[in-house]
Amino acid sequence: MKSKTSYRTIFRQYMDGKLNLETYQKVGVIFLIVVIAGFIGWTYEFIFYFFNFGMKEFYMQGGNFLPWMNIYAIGALGIILATYKIRQKPWLVLLISMAVTGLVEYIGGWFVFTFFDGARYWDYNTEILNWGNIDGFVCFRSFICFGLSALLLMYVVLPRCIYLAKTMTRRAFMILSISLFSIVMADELYNLLAQHVFNWPNAMDFYRSIGLHYQN
Repeated sequence: MKSKTSYRTIFRQYMDGKLNLETYQKVGVIFLIVVIAGFIGWTYEFIFYFFNFGMKEFYMQGGNFLPWMNIYAIGALGIILATYKIRQKPWLVLLISMAVTGLVEYIGGWFVFTFFDGARYWDYNTEILNWGNIDGFVCFRSFICFGLSALLLMYVVLPRCIYLAKTMTRRAFMILSISLFSIVMADELYNLLAQHVFNWPNAMDFYRSIGLHYQN
């Protein structure tokens, strides 16, 4: 470890806008956020669809071998960009995150449905707890979940990643962040190219071949 600076001190600097990060630390933190947010999102959907489909079996999620979903990683980066400068006001972080993620979710769902022959990557019409459902693209539950997730991201996950960046040696921190990020990206790249380019089996093929249901 590089220093014994306490987490409380670093968190206070983070909240007060007095935190200075070197470029390698910023890059490493982004890499960790991508990995952690994708994993948290996968876990949320894994648990949710267990209940949604009658609590009889678990369903694999996303499109990778690893428990990671790219849409949640992208969403986390978007939330940070939208709310980092207002992090001193949690209520505003909550409201803006709900608005931004809800708008992106609706536009994304509508675009796919409209321009890809009625395809849907998600459909709140068919899911439990879908109050406030608008065309199956957004619902009140999704607003609340994404808003609360934004608070978790901005006040727990991001500060913890920054703490690692500030207290670990440069070498150790970069090995940790680059290694985790590279593993996830290799999995993502393989599954994007496997069938379409090389005609290889992808994660969905594998999990279905061993008898697991896949909710993508």
